[in-house]
Amino acid sequence: MTTSAPPPRWYFGWNIVAAATVLTLLTVGMRLGIGPLFLPMAQDLGFSRSLLASIVAVGMLCYGLAMPLAGWLVARHGTRFVLLVGTAILVTATLWTVNTRSPSGLLLSFGVLMSIGAGFTSPVALTPVISRWFNRRRGMALFFLSTGSMAGIAFMTPALGTALQHFSWQATLLGFAALFTAITVPMALYIVRDDAPADGDAPLQPAAARSAPANANANAMAGLSLGQAMRTATFLKITLGLFACGFSMNLLGTHGMPMLMDHGFDATTSSLGIGLIGLVAIPSTMVLGRLADRVERKKLLAVIYLVRGLGFFALLLAGNRLELFGTSVIGGIVWAGSIALSSAILADVYGVQKVGVLYGWAYLGHQLGAMVSSWLGGWGYEHFGTHWLAFGLSGVLLLLAAAVALVLPARRTALPAAAA
Repeated sequence: MTTSAPPPRWYFGWNIVAAATVLTLLTVGMRLGIGPLFLPMAQDLGFSRSLLASIVAVGMLCYGLAMPLAGWLVARHGTRFVLLVGTAILVTATLWTVNTRSPSGLLLSFGVLMSIGAGFTSPVALTPVISRWFNRRRGMALFFLSTGSMAGIAFMTPALGTALQHFSWQATLLGFAALFTAITVPMALYIVRDDAPADGDAPLQPAAARSAPANANANAMAGLSLGQAMRTATFLKITLGLFACGFSMNLLGTHGMPMLMDHGFDATTSSLGIGLIGLVAIPSTMVLGRLADRVERKKLLAVIYLVRGLGFFALLLAGNRLELFGTSVIGGIVWAGSIALSSAILADVYGVQKVGVLYGWAYLGHQLGAMVSSWLGGWGYEHFGTHWLAFGLSGVLLLLAAAVALVLPARRTALPAAAA
């Protein structure tokens, strides 16, 4: 009598999650942690805040436009190919950035090309492979990408601030590009694999016992073309929520530190206040990741948007270190998760085959919000002498996103194509 081999003690999909988390830390940390670089770059290059903010805004748009392309390339050529191409683009863009001093040169290198490279190595390129490797714990696995994003804010913002105290912004960018290459290339070559097991980390129920409604829902969603899926109300609601998310996250990353310094905080306290949000969010994502597979995802998403929106008003009103750090701690608890929950809902509703491209197009809404906030943060301060316009609007958008999230479909609920 033959005996079957015992199941492996360690599921290889978690290796991919770990690699994706580190890559997200670096990519998102640089994109959303640009605050420490903002003033040194503007002062060294002789640019006004609004001019550099406009370049950053264009970069955020290009970062978003690269997302659907990254999702399409992953479906055609695989995750490894996209990560390696993105790394090559990012390194090329960095070399160009540190050797140019004109607005047009910085726009093309730092604004456009570097954003495309970052987009190719972003969570959008990594979400499809994780979704294929995980079924039962998909929400938790995707939440690790949020952990990486928050770790990027927590570590990259203070790290960049510290590096800029000893090196020029050009040397700091070159150091980042070297570190990024040394980490990304080996991970792409030896860890990331697209060939997931058929049942991922094991289905919720044995294949023979899966419910008919779940199969009917999967078949209905699989029958939608990409264009039909993008015209459903569910997709549009998720995209609108991500617009508010991108507006708030990039506003804080780009203008949060300058705003706090304009409100009387010193550079160290300001960077610690922003970094603390990401630091607290790291363990928070672990808890939220477990909740994402146990509670209704749309309600959890609504709570995240609600508390985050209120936090933006609290940040504007903070007058001392205690108020600042207290707001950062509370905000950090809910700072992560909206992107992971949005991608998990997309996978639940439309299936894992479409999630890469759909997530890429939905994330474009995130970057449109980031583009608007990058520009508005600089323009609003220069014209009105206050940060209330941009930061107050961010709070309002997040409160609206919370209301929209409550009318999203429940997890694994069949939706008629016409009403989805």
